Amino acid sequence: MKKQTAGRENLGKLAPKFAELNDDVLFGEVWSREEKLSLRDRSMITISALMAQGLFPQLKSHFIIGKEHGITKEEAVEIVTQLAFYSGWPKAWSAFALVNEVYVDDTVEEMHGGVFGMGEPNTAFAQYFIGNSYLKPVAKTENVLIANVTFEPGCRNNWHIHKSTKNGGQILLCVEGEGWYQEEGKPAQGLKPGDVVTIPANVKHWHGAKARFLV
Repeated sequence: MKKQTAGRENLGKLAPKFAELNDDVLFGEVWSREEKLSLRDRSMITISALMAQGLFPQLKSHFIIGKEHGITKEEAVEIVTQLAFYSGWPKAWSAFALVNEVYVDDTVEEMHGGVFGMGEPNTAFAQYFIGNSYLKPVAKTENVLIANVTFEPGCRNNWHIHKSTKNGGQILLCVEGEGWYQEEGKPAQGLKPGDVVTIPANVKHWHGAKARFLV
């Protein structure tokens, strides 16, 4: 969870205490508990609550946040469609207009896996991923595995570590699209083609694709 500053930026002078509670408590303490509930799920819950109340300015902001957390345009449409039956048809019409605004440029290129090819659905490790991924082994020796992993937009793996007592760890190379990498206790960093991340053994981390791109 990246540090939230919207409260201080918009209300820091008018309502400094409210801004502090928004940035440091709501987002800094509640939203940041990803081990309890993922940011993607928190976004879905918040979108549902805001649409039910007809709070459309805030709803648009949370569609944007939800998109950053991996909610696709198709999923946003499905969320609004379901909520229409529980929250009201007119609210759905208004919410669809916001989805259109937020996802207007959300075009995803056909997946092909880059120069190595996409490989097969990564079913053996699916339980460790949020979303769909594809695995293409490239080379393997006794103690080194090179593989091309294609992430669907918004797909990421869970927090994990690579345990080893000798020459362990992982080297992550972004070869296509854009993605995210984050180590525990540090902010997430964006990835673009050509970026390389060296991950030592026993360092807790996750990585995945941005909502509009593939890695």
